[in-house]
Amino acid sequence: MKTAPEKILLAAPRGYCAGVERAVQAVEAALELYGAPVYVRKEIVHNKHVVDELRARGAVFVESEDEVPEDATVVFSAHGVAPSVHANARRRRLRTIDATCPLVTKVHVEARKFAADDYTIVLIGHLGHEEVEGTMGEAPGNIVLVESEEDVDRLEIKDPARVAYITQTTLSVDETRAIINRLRQRFPEIVGPRTDDICYATTNRQTAVKQLARRCDLVLVIGSRNSSNSNRLVEVARECGAESHLIDNESQVREEWLAGKRSIGITSGASAPEQLVQRLVEFFRDRGTTDVEELDVIREDVRFMLPKSIRQALAGASA
Repeated sequence: MKTAPEKILLAAPRGYCAGVERAVQAVEAALELYGAPVYVRKEIVHNKHVVDELRARGAVFVESEDEVPEDATVVFSAHGVAPSVHANARRRRLRTIDATCPLVTKVHVEARKFAADDYTIVLIGHLGHEEVEGTMGEAPGNIVLVESEEDVDRLEIKDPARVAYITQTTLSVDETRAIINRLRQRFPEIVGPRTDDICYATTNRQTAVKQLARRCDLVLVIGSRNSSNSNRLVEVARECGAESHLIDNESQVREEWLAGKRSIGITSGASAPEQLVQRLVEFFRDRGTTDVEELDVIREDVRFMLPKSIRQALAGASA
């Protein structure tokens, strides 16, 4: 007999953030305006389901702008790209649509500002993440990357009086705070951005999952393996004492996870569409669970306009 929990609790907020929604809509609009194929550098957002759906509609995902035919259309992902990528695209006469999340763009601007003032910039982030690669490309001679407090202890800075820090937008709020505190201990004169770099959606989803974890035996996070913010949600739930697992969809739920679980919490990363959450809810309803409740923690009303090039093209098409 298949296990059915007594209660399902849904975290709110969850799922798409404004930056992801904007990026996905940018690709959809480009396909409508220019027709297939529309090329996308890297994954537009870190979610397998979203990428597969866009691919089915005519998006072609490539690792580098060098793979895009000259004069074709290419969309830059929500994670942002280095200035060298923009320059290369111009050389190759590509029509570019920059779907970089405005909150990532804010970090790029901070990097350029600190570099212009000759600071050594400590970037808190994960090696190899596309957002980190793009940010480091803004000032490669000035930026050093740290991933942990131990990395901070190993730093050697030429002028400890001129150190600044910035952060990847999708990290654990608590982990980042600890690294910043260690930086301040080592470099008392360190400066940082005027406002926190951690994205509002990352912060809100971690706040919601903390409350979810306190009320549930198991927390399931819908998101892809390469999604930084989704992985952080799993970590936060576990730190709050709940068993937690990351899944792409309902087919990955394992029976042994459900044994003895009365209350199961569900949330989703900022790049996971709501339909995947509803499919997971139906998975449990089909087993006999009838008690499904939303845990409203924070209301979100953030919206970002589409990239300027898309807005101009849409205006021209309707004129």
